[in-house]
Amino acid sequence: MSTFQMHPSADLTFETTRLVRDTCLCLHAQRAARALARRFDIALKPAGITSGQFSLLMSLNRPEPPNLGGVAALLAMDRTTLTANLKPLEHRRLVETATDPTDGRARLLRLTPAGRAVLAEAVPIWRHLHAEIETALSVPDHLRSELNFLSRSDS
Repeated sequence: MSTFQMHPSADLTFETTRLVRDTCLCLHAQRAARALARRFDIALKPAGITSGQFSLLMSLNRPEPPNLGGVAALLAMDRTTLTANLKPLEHRRLVETATDPTDGRARLLRLTPAGRAVLAEAVPIWRHLHAEIETALSVPDHLRSELNFLSRSDS
């Protein structure tokens, strides 16, 4: 018997589909995230980066270079995915990696001057679109707080 036949589908009605469509927080968050990313991707295109690359580059804009694990945690990304996302930025010489002198197993990530130049071009674009989106929201700080809560929640 296949796994599909092991569980009866008595409650798998179109009403259930509507319930999920209309109330599922995960679905709504994913849809909103994709729509927001698309808007920022379009806006940031003149700077030559995507919204994900903007977030990654911005996470490296610190007085001291962060390590890979710290950036992965900040971006809620596993290390393998972060490494894959770094490759095109390293190829374009926007980011460089170096061995941590205090821990030879760790890698430090650093913006290059070219990476800083791309961010300098992208930040005004981000500020403009971000302000436009916040203006359309009723209570942006409340939404931000709720999203931060959900991003930290393990349950």
